[in-house]
Amino acid sequence: MFKEGNTPNRQEKAAPWALPSYDFRAHALPVRISSRAGILLLLLTALFAAAGCAPVISSQIRKEAAVEIPFREVLRDPQRYVGETFIWSGSIVEAKNVPEGTRLKVLQHPADRQGRPRDVDVSEGRFLALDRRYLDPSIYSPGREVTVAGRLAGKEVLPLGEIQYTYPLLDVEEIHLWPRRAERVYMHPSHPRSYWWWHSHGWGARWWY
Repeated sequence: MFKEGNTPNRQEKAAPWALPSYDFRAHALPVRISSRAGILLLLLTALFAAAGCAPVISSQIRKEAAVEIPFREVLRDPQRYVGETFIWSGSIVEAKNVPEGTRLKVLQHPADRQGRPRDVDVSEGRFLALDRRYLDPSIYSPGREVTVAGRLAGKEVLPLGEIQYTYPLLDVEEIHLWPRRAERVYMHPSHPRSYWWWHSHGWGARWWY
């Protein structure tokens, strides 16, 4: 027992298992700064994501477009809708330079919120898009995806195989050429040394040894 007045100094020596002291208050400011920076980063990320989902056709054209009229209705009777503004998306079948500019044959596809054709095997038909400028057919090549906005100028009947096909004709006001889609790779479960991939020409398979 210790006698009164002989209490040992507890700060002279810490126990060997004791943890070192740490002043959390000295580090509070950097933590708050990091939290603010994280919130700012999240806001910027959300802003860029929203910008990336914005439609590619101008707001003025979108206000004028007859979005309530489906493509199949126009295809059935193009003359009925001459002068209306439409926004259609699809993949290029052919690009041809003509005296008036460049004429695109496009296979229609349903579009997403941006206006990009969806990567699906669904189509309601074909249409022509006449751009008064010169568009290089090596760039606007078959398979490339486009979103086209313009006024319906009428129709044009052209051969399609052994039939005569009636194309609605858009007089282009705006056009957006989409970048090529990235290749998709899938492992083939039935062959451990193979994989499937998708590219601009369709599906294919490869094996390695």
